[in-house]
Amino acid sequence: MSCMQTITDYGLRALGLGERALPRADITLCEQVVLIGSGLIWNIYFAVIALGLGFFVASFIAFARNSSNPFVWRPAAFFIFVIRGSPLFIQFFLLYEAFVLLPKIGFDINLGFIEITIETRWLTRAWLGATIVLFLNTTAYSAQIFYGALRSVPKGEIEAGKAIGMTNKQINKRIIWPTMLRLSWASYTNEAIFLLHATALVFFSSFPAWRQQGDALYFASYFADKTFNPFVPYPIIAGYFIALTLIVIIIFGWFNRRLNRHISKNH
Repeated sequence: MSCMQTITDYGLRALGLGERALPRADITLCEQVVLIGSGLIWNIYFAVIALGLGFFVASFIAFARNSSNPFVWRPAAFFIFVIRGSPLFIQFFLLYEAFVLLPKIGFDINLGFIEITIETRWLTRAWLGATIVLFLNTTAYSAQIFYGALRSVPKGEIEAGKAIGMTNKQINKRIIWPTMLRLSWASYTNEAIFLLHATALVFFSSFPAWRQQGDALYFASYFADKTFNPFVPYPIIAGYFIALTLIVIIIFGWFNRRLNRHISKNH
């Protein structure tokens, strides 16, 4: 089988498309590269969804944490403390067990004129359950990063906004939030890289690979077991993650330049 045929057969295998049976004998380097790369689709999915949603929720929690109202900042501080204080690996196990305890057939809600069932079985699958765990984790860490930046926003900028007649909403939108992002973006980039690497933990958690549609580490482990040689699949997955890390640095670096485009390059 040529490498091009392997790409055709296994390029989207992690999504359930293409050849159904995984190679069992005479496994080639191309098959390992292609299938591990196919599994990387799920790692990218986990990272993009968790970061995309977590960014906005973390901004909201950071502002809540910075509030002077104890009924607002205490719940935000508690959420950040609990998530940051517990290992991510334990969070995977605890939430999976919590999802398993939910009724497998779902919840029945009687609206009087109609009864609807909310299914919960999909929460135990990695594509959603693991994403929720990663979302909560990155939200807490990002919120703490943003909160630290909020505390560093120069008071003079806020006072200047008030002096020209800006409302609190305008000050938050045009002064505090952009300044917060500029001050925290380098640290937030590190959080994005960490989360990308943390997606590999999904393989070790209780969330199962459905129909052999696993992430990159799932296929790397499969090949290591079949070939009895871990020194081929694991360096391949490491190379993929290094490449993804470089992409994250480039993308976030572009955003950083946009955020700080008003600053002279001589500084």
